Amino acid sequence: MDPSKQETNQKKASKTMAEKETQEFQFVVYNTMTQQKEVFKPKTPGKVRMYVCGVTAYDFSHLGHARAAVSFDVLYRYLKYLGYEVTYVRNFTDVDDKIIRRANETGEDPISLSDRYCKEYNIDMSDLQCLSPTHEPRVSDHMEQIKDMITQIINKDFGYVVDGDVFFAVDKFPNYGKLSGQKLENNRAGERVAVDSRKRNPSDFALWKAAKPGEPSWDSPWGPGRPGWHIECSAMSAHYLSFKFDIHGGGLDLIFPHHENEIAQSCAACEESDVSYWMHNGHVTNNNEKMSKSLGNFFTIRQITERYHPLALRYFLINAHYRSPLNYSVVQLEGASDAVFYIYQTLKDCQDALLQLQEEMPNDGKPARISPDAKECISKLRNEFQVKMSDDLSTSLILTGAFLEALKLVNNLLTMLKKQQKQQRLLVIQSLKEVEKEVTKILDVLGLQLPCSYNEVLLQLKEKALTRAGLVEDDVIRLINERAEVRRNKDFLKSDQMRAHLQAKGIALMDVGTETIWRPCVPVQQESGIVPSEGQKVPPKPETAEECRS
Repeated sequence: MDPSKQETNQKKASKTMAEKETQEFQFVVYNTMTQQKEVFKPKTPGKVRMYVCGVTAYDFSHLGHARAAVSFDVLYRYLKYLGYEVTYVRNFTDVDDKIIRRANETGEDPISLSDRYCKEYNIDMSDLQCLSPTHEPRVSDHMEQIKDMITQIINKDFGYVVDGDVFFAVDKFPNYGKLSGQKLENNRAGERVAVDSRKRNPSDFALWKAAKPGEPSWDSPWGPGRPGWHIECSAMSAHYLSFKFDIHGGGLDLIFPHHENEIAQSCAACEESDVSYWMHNGHVTNNNEKMSKSLGNFFTIRQITERYHPLALRYFLINAHYRSPLNYSVVQLEGASDAVFYIYQTLKDCQDALLQLQEEMPNDGKPARISPDAKECISKLRNEFQVKMSDDLSTSLILTGAFLEALKLVNNLLTMLKKQQKQQRLLVIQSLKEVEKEVTKILDVLGLQLPCSYNEVLLQLKEKALTRAGLVEDDVIRLINERAEVRRNKDFLKSDQMRAHLQAKGIALMDVGTETIWRPCVPVQQESGIVPSEGQKVPPKPETAEECRS
């Protein structure tokens, strides 16, 4: 073949491969508006503007709130990882019927009560490793923006005033229902939609509610009152992000009527209003019924984190695809806790080994020489992470496969270190360091990397396991000593029974040489019995770090 043609063909092949790689790693998200996956392209190159509907703050937040927050925190982290400059807005509703009712029950000022629960929510978010949004606006601080938008809607003949109330006329907006596919007659009176014969159409919804005795109110051109639920997000998203932005997110239950009404309001106020991608997370269920405060079948975040480490809860939440239903399950939480312990025990053992061998590490600035196995592991880990995350944030597929293989390789390399002479160890040390670096990068994007030491996390996980078992560490040490005496007397049947008794409580005894240590485990009686929800993966039961190196 002509050398020039061969070179041309090679360039074509190289270009084709580069294009293929670029296509493989294009970030794709599911858009509720089009009901399909689409390549993510921000309106302004390099910048992303995102609004997520937050909580109505009148009580401690539940697991459903945690799922929404963690789902969009993963999105926020991944966008930043991809190099985007992200403006992330998540609101607080602090003016609402539910808040007023709760305040009347407790005798508190509604705004003060809501402020208290806004702060409690942020404590929960910090525990769950959710990054703080760029802005966290509250309704009570944005009355002027809300009134201005209502005025625009009225001036464009999409709103009308009745006795101090202002309603949105859905008949005036021909595209109503384009997000949800719902028909006008389905926007019937319900949880937050008042039954009111003064409406021109029963589907019309409140933009402004006239003041009632004993309720907080603000002056307006239509008389004192307070905003309806839907208008707040339209006004605050436009204030912080303009009428055109990239992502609007929230729970699946917000598609209709809340987000449908937001679209109508925003487009009525500004014809050019446009959100590129509507993203929604799935429900959390309890016995396959949606978990919610109104149904009384919910668990608060605090109730769960009293017994399980917040990292275990976060792992549990991202172990299902964010759009899939997620069934609350103690089995899954136990498995998540076990998986997090294995991850952190492996990383701690790696860190301890590298600290001990710090003097043997080169500091010449040259690229680290690593083993072929480590190279292959890192390449596979990076590739799998990029492919899965770029496919609509498939986090449930990341924590298995190459990720677990990387942890196993770390444990294998730690075993090799013990068997090698000093002059042979450099390759293993550098391989350990590079694999650990890649693992922690992934943990950081997933929000599973805590700022404290690995040892502190392991101690916290053990403390939670003791709480679930109804024990303190002195109880476990006492039983370990009693079992050691039983073993010295060669009563191995009783020794096994003692081990099984603790294992049933989620405490595993491990005989390492002449010493017995303990670690949390999945309680034996909870290893089966609940089927995970569709789209949710059972966390693999990992070998312990000690077992990997035995």
